[in-house]
Amino acid sequence: MPPSILLCTVGTSLFRPNLEGLKSALTSGKVPPEHHALAEAYTQQNWTAVAQHLTSIDAHARLCGAEINSIASLLQHEHVTQKCGLFFLHSDTPDGLAIATILQQYYRAKGHELVETVNVTDLQDQDPKRFRTKGLRQLARGVCKILRERSPAACAINATGGYKAQIAIAVLIGQAVGVPVYYKHELFEEIIAFPPMPVALDFELWMRASGMLFDLVRNLEPAPASLYADEWSETYESLVEHVTIDHQDYIEPSPTGQIFHDTFHERFRSHRDQVLPPPVPAGQKRPPRLEDSGHMRAHPEIQRFMEDVTAANPWVSHCTTSYYNPDLSQRTRFHQSAHGIEGILSNSTYTVKFRVETSAQTSGQQTAVVAALNEWLDSRQ
Repeated sequence: MPPSILLCTVGTSLFRPNLEGLKSALTSGKVPPEHHALAEAYTQQNWTAVAQHLTSIDAHARLCGAEINSIASLLQHEHVTQKCGLFFLHSDTPDGLAIATILQQYYRAKGHELVETVNVTDLQDQDPKRFRTKGLRQLARGVCKILRERSPAACAINATGGYKAQIAIAVLIGQAVGVPVYYKHELFEEIIAFPPMPVALDFELWMRASGMLFDLVRNLEPAPASLYADEWSETYESLVEHVTIDHQDYIEPSPTGQIFHDTFHERFRSHRDQVLPPPVPAGQKRPPRLEDSGHMRAHPEIQRFMEDVTAANPWVSHCTTSYYNPDLSQRTRFHQSAHGIEGILSNSTYTVKFRVETSAQTSGQQTAVVAALNEWLDSRQ
């Protein structure tokens, strides 16, 4: 059975040049009689009427715009079910919202019960930097969220509408989660599918990088690259964007990094029992041990946090502090260090580092525990 949910990126071809051309023809008195009411509705920005008038036009006609044309081709060739659910991901612009609203009303009039519009924050063409660093990442995040909620097996992606960079994002998501991605160029008679590529993303790499990725995705602002210097690997480069702030190197997730994180976080949820070590017997769990430091003991939340780590995670036997700096601000997370699994606890004033002893017997089990600890930490936020 073909997919029953279609995710569509939204562009502006419906307005420019299509309906703008009709508007000009209306002004000059040259609009075709059969399109006179549509031209008037567009001129008045009556989007409900625009949608209604479009339903009387052949969906393959170029006047209807890239989204309607491409969906018509998908339906004609039965790449999706005839009354599929539709999600229109539109730019963070007035035109994007208006066109998505028209498409929503158009397809509801055509009998599609599930038709939703999704505003993609920061996806706009006024600020190229914001588009690249935030807009494309938010697009990846929005698509992955829908796929997670609706199941990849039930979905397809139509990347015809919108900015060309969105096609690359859609294709990468499709490769990562096994979802078909379609595209229709205005000169093509029918829509085409992007063929699967013989590449695979690295699950173990995600588990190793999970502390950094959970932290970067959780926080909207870039983080100093120096925070991750001890755990950095060149293989992480494609996962982040570098930003210079006050002459210092900061990083934030790239669109690829967002897709990578969302894809493998979901896969980890499904496969965690296969990669994690056996639980520590209850009798072998021990209370945390703090260095003999009055500074640390003056902060009872440190001990409570380590107690929570041990109690909430079956693979942890105990925690032992190894470092304290009263004047260092860090990001709370877990990662693999030269001495095993290390936890970092910071309240933006002090920073504590502690060793996490677990039941892991192999390096693969260790990286899985790191990912599980970061997932647990993320659930507490």
